[in-house]
Amino acid sequence: MFLALRELVYARGRFSLMGVVIALIAVLMVMLSGLSAGLVNDGVSGLKSLPVSAFAFDAGTRQDNAFSRSVVDADQLTAWQAHPDVADATPMGVSIVNAQTDTGAQVDLTIFGVEPDSFLAPVVSEGSPLAEPAGVVVSETLRDEGVEIGTVVTLDQFGTELAVVGFTDGQATFGHVDVAYTPLATWQLITIGQAPEGSAPTAEDLAALTADHASVIALQGVEGSALAAGDAAVLEQGDATAGTTTMTLEQSFNASPGYQAETLTLSMIQWFLYAIGALVVGAFFTVWTIQRGHELAVLRAMGASARYLLRDGLAQAAILLVAFTAVGVALGIGLGALMPAGMPFALEAGPIAVASLVTILLGLVGAAVAVLRVTRIEPITALGGAR
Repeated sequence: MFLALRELVYARGRFSLMGVVIALIAVLMVMLSGLSAGLVNDGVSGLKSLPVSAFAFDAGTRQDNAFSRSVVDADQLTAWQAHPDVADATPMGVSIVNAQTDTGAQVDLTIFGVEPDSFLAPVVSEGSPLAEPAGVVVSETLRDEGVEIGTVVTLDQFGTELAVVGFTDGQATFGHVDVAYTPLATWQLITIGQAPEGSAPTAEDLAALTADHASVIALQGVEGSALAAGDAAVLEQGDATAGTTTMTLEQSFNASPGYQAETLTLSMIQWFLYAIGALVVGAFFTVWTIQRGHELAVLRAMGASARYLLRDGLAQAAILLVAFTAVGVALGIGLGALMPAGMPFALEAGPIAVASLVTILLGLVGAAVAVLRVTRIEPITALGGAR
C-alpha cells in the first residue's frame, strides 16, 4: 500500500481525471437504475402489490399482453380451488379503458375486477373499501390528475359512471396506466356490454348478471407448499387439470404491455455501461503501468515480489474505484431527487447497491488485466533504464 498511496498523491492530477470519468459512469449507472426501477413500478406496481403466488391464464394464451387476451371460466376456477397446494383461488378481470372525470379531465384506467371479500381486495389509504357496485378504489397517483374522493369517472366506450370511493396504499399501475379496482361483477357487466349507459351500475343490475368469466385466476399457495415456491412441476400438473397456463407472480410481469421490451433494453444499456467502465479503467492502468515500468523494475531489483507489486496496483485501483464510485452515486442520487414527477424514476437502495458493486468489481477486473503485466517485469530492466 505504501507505493500505491505515494503514487496517488504524486500523480493526483491523472488519478483525479480518471476518477471524474469513474464518477460520471457511476452517475449514469444510478440514473439508469432509477429509470429501470421507475419503469418497473410504473408498469407492474399494481401486480407487485398483490398477495399472489401465481396467475392462471387460459391455456394457449400468448404471453405478451396475456392479461388482456386471456378469458377463464368458473370450471377452471373450481379446478384450481380443489388443488391441495392452493390456499385460496379467486378470479380477476383486467381491462384497459379510456375515461373522463366529471371535471372534464381525460384519464386512462386499468380496471381490475376483484371480489370485494377476496384476498385481492385493495388496501385503502383514504376513503372506503371496495363494496358498492359503482364504487372504485383508484391508484394514489391519480391525485395528480385532480381525482378526489367522490369524483365520478365515466368510461368513454360504455358511458358507465363509476364513483371514486377510495385510494390505494401507494402507487398501483399496470402497463403505465393507473389501476381502478371495481367489484368483479361490475367488471363483468362492463365487458359484456350490459352496463347502463349514462348512469351507474346498481345492485339490481348485478343480480341479473349471468356471466362467470374473468381474465385470470389468482392463486395463493399454502405456506411452505411447492406452489408457493413456484415449483414448475406442480404448476404444470394443475394446468393439465384446469386447462390453464400458469405463471408465477414475477413471470406474470412479462405478460403486461411493454414490460419485457423495456426491461431488456435498459438491462442491455446497463451491461454496456459496465463493460465500458471496465475497459476505461483497464486502459488507464495499462498506460499507467507502462509509464512507470522503470520504477517497478527497480523495485523488483530491490527485492519486491511480483505478488507485492500486483497487490499494490490492485489496491490503488480499488481506492480509486470505491472513492469515485461513491462520489458518483451521491451525485446521481442528488440528480435523481430533482427528476420531474411525470418521469417514471424511482431510487431504490437495492438496485443502486448492486449496480455500484458490479461497477467496482468489473473495474477491478479491467485493472487486474492491465496490472498483470507487472508480473512480467524483470529486475534487469532497471539496469537498461539507466542507459
